[in-house]
Amino acid sequence: MRQRPPEQEREPVPPRAGGVLAGLLRTARPRQWIKNVLVAAAPAAAGELFSVPALGRLALVFVLFTACAAAVYLVNDARDAEADRAHPVKRHRPVAAGQVPVPLAYAVGGVLGVLAPVAAAWLCPPPVAGLLTAYLVMQLAYCVSLKHVLVVDLAVVTTGFLMRAMIGGLALGIPLSRWFLITTGFGALFMVAAKRYSEAVQMAGKEGATRALLTEYTTGYLRFVWQLAAGVAVLGYCLWAMEEGGVPHTSVLPWRQLSMIAFVLAVLRYAVFADRGTAGEPEDVVLRDRALALIGVVWLAMYGLAVANW
Repeated sequence: MRQRPPEQEREPVPPRAGGVLAGLLRTARPRQWIKNVLVAAAPAAAGELFSVPALGRLALVFVLFTACAAAVYLVNDARDAEADRAHPVKRHRPVAAGQVPVPLAYAVGGVLGVLAPVAAAWLCPPPVAGLLTAYLVMQLAYCVSLKHVLVVDLAVVTTGFLMRAMIGGLALGIPLSRWFLITTGFGALFMVAAKRYSEAVQMAGKEGATRALLTEYTTGYLRFVWQLAAGVAVLGYCLWAMEEGGVPHTSVLPWRQLSMIAFVLAVLRYAVFADRGTAGEPEDVVLRDRALALIGVVWLAMYGLAVANW
């Protein structure tokens, strides 16, 4: 019988083309594209969502924002490949696992990062192109250095969510309500701080190997941030609902005020996972918990009825 060659003498098998393409798609985080649905938030709040021109423009903005986000994810994973290999979950990312070569991730990310703003400047109003470019620059700066700056990292990620919510209104020329901005901004900060808190809890004792900044934060501080943000988000939403409630309406029920119940329940339910230290990616928390998803559907229905004044 032939003797098998020792493991160290075998040449590594290069990844197949199909595997590389699948890895690039995974690195672009398709599951996180649900965040970009926020581009429809402002038009939906203004009741200007359901028209063919509006839907067409929002679809274009969604695609462009997704391309920018994918570019950032590719560059981020290429830069963090070494650190991700020390993380129990992130080590399975295609770049960290070797499925996608680091130079290729940089190249594809660079192409997307150039094409998306150029297409926005050609096809969209100037404010949209400017906001999209600002988002891309800010997120790339985050990948390079801002993720290592205390508190600023929370502000940058939160601002990314807020920009998603703002860009739909800018695309359709819709004025942005102060209550909309307050609720969206602090709601995003709540989820971002809850995720950081969960990371700090789960990676206690080995924070520096995965996210160096976690050694700068304490779990008590991160808990304070997500609790503060949750409170302000709830307060902002309730003030919006009660302010509108003083206006005569012809709907069957006061849907704006009733939607406060669903909103508060959703925040309280999400806070359960934050308190346990299991609040990872927001889309994962929402999609995996049936009760939270059901509360979200009820809130969307009430909010839609309030906007439509039914």
